[in-house]
Amino acid sequence: MNYPTFFNNIPSITLQDPLSNFLGTFENGIVEFNYLDVVKSAGHSCPTVAGAYISTLKGLEALYADEKPTRGTIAVSLKNDMKEGVTGVISNVITQITGATEDSGFKGLNGKFARNNLMHFNADIKGDVEFKRLDTDKTVTVSYDPSSVLGNPKMQELMGKLMQGVANPEEKKEFGELWQKRVEAIFANMDKVITLS
Repeated sequence: MNYPTFFNNIPSITLQDPLSNFLGTFENGIVEFNYLDVVKSAGHSCPTVAGAYISTLKGLEALYADEKPTRGTIAVSLKNDMKEGVTGVISNVITQITGATEDSGFKGLNGKFARNNLMHFNADIKGDVEFKRLDTDKTVTVSYDPSSVLGNPKMQELMGKLMQGVANPEEKKEFGELWQKRVEAIFANMDKVITLS
């Protein structure tokens, strides 16, 4: 499987997962997610998927500092409705990493390890998404704005040709390369596109 090599340079997210430890899934319950993992699930790499990954990475870093985040004990609130814009895509990425779901997730074993009812939409928060530690009630709100990282102007012309079905193979390849170059630039400017509060 071939993919852009910059994926390999993006920091991964390592968590402690008590459920996987209990069930013997991962040694000591340590689970690691990288950008390629979420791209596989999303089916593509784009500024939205990148933003959801960066928001989770930076949000968990702010909440846990030098500790490993504990999967399944992180509540997530999103400002927008699940059906609005790209909120569903964003929430899916966050769910994959944190385990938090609205009501479809794992309901637990004898009152432990539940993942459902940990994600909420239409939240009255200052930013795009809020992460909350259930053990300490500490919260961090994350906002993502990639508008300062511009794509190549040629992308618009190439996308038009692709959408009309008139792009040749070289143009299709060039568009994909330029698209991923913008995603790479977003990751290179993580501190510029993310605001924590």
